[in-house]
This record gives sequence, structure tokens and C-alpha cells, in this order.
Amino acid sequence: MTSPDLNPSDLIALFNDLFSATENTRLVPGGHEPEYVPAGSATSYHQIIFAHGFYESALHEIAHWCIAGKARRQLHDYGYWYEPDGRSAERQREFESVEVKPQALEWILSEACGRRFHISTDNLDGDPVEVEAGRSRFRAAVVEQVHNYLEKGLPERAEILKQALLLYYRRVNLFGVHLFAPENI
Repeated sequence: MTSPDLNPSDLIALFNDLFSATENTRLVPGGHEPEYVPAGSATSYHQIIFAHGFYESALHEIAHWCIAGKARRQLHDYGYWYEPDGRSAERQREFESVEVKPQALEWILSEACGRRFHISTDNLDGDPVEVEAGRSRFRAAVVEQVHNYLEKGLPERAEILKQALLLYYRRVNLFGVHLFAPENI
């Protein structure tokens, strides 16, 4: 599957049209690190800030937002911790346990807009043996979660966005064609 050069401004406009009024949430391009900032004294709306204007980063951060419940959406970065690259095997497993669902959703949203998805264990500086074993284990968990979402349905906001992406990118009849292609895992 080719990954078209998608313009993040299109995703921003689409997302904000769908959710800024109903969820008081806006998608915003940012700098080095992605971040979720709930409404507060700085802004009257929640912000999903994605890194460097990258489309892939935006889809990933949106996936986290689609999963977060109402209480988590009131917390900075949904109340999750982030530990940089070089995590221990134990911390990496904890990281992966909270990344399975967002990466599965990101994969589905990527497919909806015709973009190639890349699973990320986000631990390039960890123990190489553990990183490779973990990558395989994590990939299997993400694939299983994608199947689960496709069988049981997506979270409501994710389904709304998926349908909007399919229409916008004219992929309604193409969804799922490349979802499990080996080069897309």
C-alpha cells in the first residue's frame, strides 16, 4: 500500500469540524513532543498537540484521545506517565500495555486514510534482545486488538473519525484491503 503524502492541515480541519463544538477539543500542531492539554486558564478548549506537524503523530495522539474516558480527558496527558527511550524490560512491558489499544486504533485510522502504519515500541535504546522479543510480542497484541475492534466495534469517537476519513479520502470501498498486509505490520 502506498502512503500518500497527506496534509496535516486537512486532518486538523476535519477533526476540528467534527469535535471542536461537541467535545470542546481541537487538534493542534506542536513542536518536539506530543501532548494533551485539558481546557484551563491558558485555553478554553482541550488541545491534542501532535509533534512536528507529522500526520502519523496526529493520528496516534487522536487514538489516545478516542480511548480516554471523560475523567482522563480532564488530566494533562490523560494522567499517563511517559518514560523516555532506554526503558527497562519491566517498564517497557508497562508502556506496551497502555499502547496496544491506541496503536490498534491508529492502525485502523491510518488504513481509513490510505496511510501505511508502523508499529512502534518506542524503545530503541533498550536491551537489543529484549527490544526484539518485545517487538514481536507487542505486534501480536496490536494485531489481536485490531481484530477485536473490527469484530466488536470502535469507540464512538474513533468510529466517527474513521467514517469521516473514509469519506474525505474516498476510501469507503477500500477500507481493510491493506490492513493486514505484511508490509503494513
